[in-house]
Amino acid sequence: MTATSKVEPAVVVRNVTKSFDGKTVLDGVDLDIPAGRTTLLMGENGSGKTIFLSCLAGGLHPTSGTIECFGDEPAEARTSFNFTLQDSLTLPDLTGRENAEFYADLHPNATGEWLGIAERLGIADSLDDPVRDYSGGMIRKLELAIVFGVDVPLYLLDEPTAELDMAAINTVHALVNERCREGKTVVFSSHTAVDVELADKVAFVRDGHVGKVGAPDALLDTVPPVALAPTRTAADALRDHVGDDRLFETNDGYRGFLDADTDEPALPDDIDVTEPSWSDFFNYYVRFN
Repeated sequence: MTATSKVEPAVVVRNVTKSFDGKTVLDGVDLDIPAGRTTLLMGENGSGKTIFLSCLAGGLHPTSGTIECFGDEPAEARTSFNFTLQDSLTLPDLTGRENAEFYADLHPNATGEWLGIAERLGIADSLDDPVRDYSGGMIRKLELAIVFGVDVPLYLLDEPTAELDMAAINTVHALVNERCREGKTVVFSSHTAVDVELADKVAFVRDGHVGKVGAPDALLDTVPPVALAPTRTAADALRDHVGDDRLFETNDGYRGFLDADTDEPALPDDIDVTEPSWSDFFNYYVRFN
């Protein structure tokens, strides 16, 4: 992750709204996506991230508002990007190899690198098996091999690390970083904290709106200290001292964001106060701001 400085946007989104049967799922979204950087769309499942990515890729047309991709509408810039939605790219009756070769034949900028990427992701031995026999994680790896096997300036990735173990996530992060060192732009969605440190810029999506946007480290600096209560009894004593009187249950107890006027020394002895983690960062901006 690098510090975000002023660069020209690869994608410009202005006042985008998307509705289905009268239900608004994106509402007045504005966002600049800087060229040559990684932008993370972060939010809970159902927040609108996938619909937003589909609009960026031209698969869905906004009900209102505008999207420009390298100065053109997405439909006119299709050879400038590659895109995958979670579990929607592969054909289950074809083998992994047949899927990859099928998509390589379709895109004018295919490089043939998909096989090497599949090897790095650990699915080379399964490429001649039908995709219907793949696990969810294997399908994700095949989708990523297909997408990154094309040389384009912009990659749009929906939940690329979902269902992957930590070793595979590290490989995906390495693949993204390699593309960015080549000057490519990567936009990806996630609802897990492990992906935050990959991003140059984070845009939080909540209920169809884009809220806080900025560099991860800068946004983390504005998250309040976190109080940890080890038991339910301690949590009851802590509740009046945290934002919205709200605590999150975790493996090690109950966590909450301290109110600014809380006198830390006056808290019970079994309450620990710590700096926020990336998981706290996610909870704070997705559920409080």
